[in-house]
Amino acid sequence: MTLLSVFFLQVDTAVKTVADAASVASTEKISLFNLLQEGGALMIPLLLCSIIMVYVFVERLMTIRKAGSVDPTLVVRVQQSIATGNTAAAVAACKGSNTPVARVIEKGISRIGKPIDYIEKSMESAGRLEVYQLEKNVSILSTISGIAPIFGFLGTIAGMIILFFNVQHQGFSLETIAGGIYTKMVTSAVGLIIGLLSYVGYAYLNAQINKTVNKIESASAEFLDTIQ
Repeated sequence: MTLLSVFFLQVDTAVKTVADAASVASTEKISLFNLLQEGGALMIPLLLCSIIMVYVFVERLMTIRKAGSVDPTLVVRVQQSIATGNTAAAVAACKGSNTPVARVIEKGISRIGKPIDYIEKSMESAGRLEVYQLEKNVSILSTISGIAPIFGFLGTIAGMIILFFNVQHQGFSLETIAGGIYTKMVTSAVGLIIGLLSYVGYAYLNAQINKTVNKIESASAEFLDTIQ
């Protein structure tokens, strides 16, 4: 056999090997559903965390956006009504708006005639109650962002314990170890993803709450300037 024939034979063998490897890789695809199944029992609390996260985020986001939709003409109408001495019309304008800004201003209107410091403190107390209503349940997202990764790591550790227990009693197998490790790491990945999304949602909702608080403070300041 000539040297050229040997060379072509080696090339042909290498091509067949690569083709076989590609064929195996194409048939052995990682299924996300199967990986989630391999995560074990600790995938259940992670699933609950994800459901609670989505529910709390959507519910709070809708509430905060509704609270932040302030009528730009509200303060002007209240100022005009107070200037003419028609406090009943000012109260009616606030009740018609039905937003945190309107309720805080309504509290100030109900205290007209009292010292300005007393009115300001009353409005501050009403503002704190409104902010408390906006922040309700938002801390759940912060809690989930902390415990979801812990559940994930716990699932991975439990899987590793079971894996090494099987190695001790059933013998060493590289395929068994590799398969067990990559499936048990699923819980860590899912826990980190849920924790990250929860933290981002928590930060975003707090930013929206701060915007609403700024609107309340701005409207309150304009109202106090009017009655002064």
